[in-house]
Amino acid sequence: MSSVLTGTLLLTATGLFSQVVGFGYRIALSRLIGAETMGLYQLVMPVYSVLLSLTAVGLTVAVATLSARRYALGDLGGVRLTLRRALGCFFLLALPLGALVIAASDPISVYLLGDARTRLGIVLLVPCVVLTGVENLHKHCFYGMGQVRPPAASETAEQLVRAGAVLTLLVVLLPQSEEGAVGLIVLGMVLCEICSAVTLTLLLRRFWRREGPAAPKQTVTRRQLLSIALPVGGTSLLGTLLGAANSVLIPARLVAGGTDPARAMAGFGVLCGMTLPLLALPTGFIGALCLVMVPDLARRTARGDRRAAGGFLDRVLSATSLLMAPAMALLAVVGPTVGAALFRDGRVGEYILPLAAGTLLGCWQSVLGGALNGLGLQGRGARNAIASDAVQLVCTWALVPQWGLGGFVLGFVLSGLTGAGLNLISVLRAAGLSPRWFGWFVRPVLSAVFMALWCALFFRVLLGAGCPAGWACALCALLGLVLYAAALLAQGISYEIKQ
Repeated sequence: MSSVLTGTLLLTATGLFSQVVGFGYRIALSRLIGAETMGLYQLVMPVYSVLLSLTAVGLTVAVATLSARRYALGDLGGVRLTLRRALGCFFLLALPLGALVIAASDPISVYLLGDARTRLGIVLLVPCVVLTGVENLHKHCFYGMGQVRPPAASETAEQLVRAGAVLTLLVVLLPQSEEGAVGLIVLGMVLCEICSAVTLTLLLRRFWRREGPAAPKQTVTRRQLLSIALPVGGTSLLGTLLGAANSVLIPARLVAGGTDPARAMAGFGVLCGMTLPLLALPTGFIGALCLVMVPDLARRTARGDRRAAGGFLDRVLSATSLLMAPAMALLAVVGPTVGAALFRDGRVGEYILPLAAGTLLGCWQSVLGGALNGLGLQGRGARNAIASDAVQLVCTWALVPQWGLGGFVLGFVLSGLTGAGLNLISVLRAAGLSPRWFGWFVRPVLSAVFMALWCALFFRVLLGAGCPAGWACALCALLGLVLYAAALLAQGISYEIKQ
């Protein structure tokens, strides 16, 4: 557990730094390109996700899982062979698919995405996907071996390079069209991925040299890789397609409901490019925890120690709720003011309360999904994710024309509830855990609600008294920490920690 804690803390620090840099990057980006171009950029990104799902997602899970098992058994040669086999499979998939996407970029932009201004971005996504796949395979090989420092360093540099490259290109080249702006953003991503892929490749080779040569104790076949990669990749692809369809449908269904196309694209850009990233700012802990948890659970499973993972999962769920519930509650209070000041758009605060609840549900879903991957139940986790995405898609299609973006927000909450609920049931059954509803969910949420109510009152009083918004947010955060801790103590958490 101590190694897991160390890795989680390191990746959390890295993730939070990356979140802060990425959030600052989004603020500068939104001010440079505006809400409508931000919407176009958000429209292109599902293509990126679909291509990664087709080529790399399943293989990265396979590399992390098999590397963890081989490393736990002392088979370093098997780890190297696993990575080589995975890279070969990836290039066999990615290169012909990329050529096809470039050839069909015009119909993809016009008929699938519904906007010809996305074509240049689609073409430039192809080298970006190839480089990202190489980077992620090396990164997950490190994670499988429990080596978190090299990918953490690479992740930190990646965010800085991406922000610097994209913003420099936009400022220096001054694109005159929305399509040119989207193309420059993706080009900056390509430059960033070149740096990351080269860095991780060199770091892993250095690690191999330090460990010395080692022959595989057992062979690693493509069949073993694909037995993990195909179910995960296939279900991930279906889920990504549902998510991509949802992103494409939001502006289209807004238009179907009578909204002007430019206004619909701008509203989509504000929601997905500004509000949701603001709420995602504290979630770096979740990604770090999942990256460390999956190989750790895989190692326990390889040793036949699955039931002993129950106590570990209990602590993971408690930590997730204790950290994310107050973060979402505080953002629900100060988020509208912070978002309007940073993005210079008053629409950022719309729907922030239900979106914060949906983000918390999404955190639970992600952690529980990572637990299923670590327990070797990738297919079940992916099926649950597909069910969650299907709920969102149905709500977007049926409700957005009548309710506007409120229909999407309702679907966002119901989708998170579905995914978290299904994953929880699956994890409880697989690990033999008895649910602790009060400790995992009720106590942290009640304490966060108590904190939010008092902070909302205090925040309104401070603003009414003429206190600057920045100081008011900082004072609310300090008060919130005290109130949240007091509420937890009042409900007996100190006794439980001693036990």
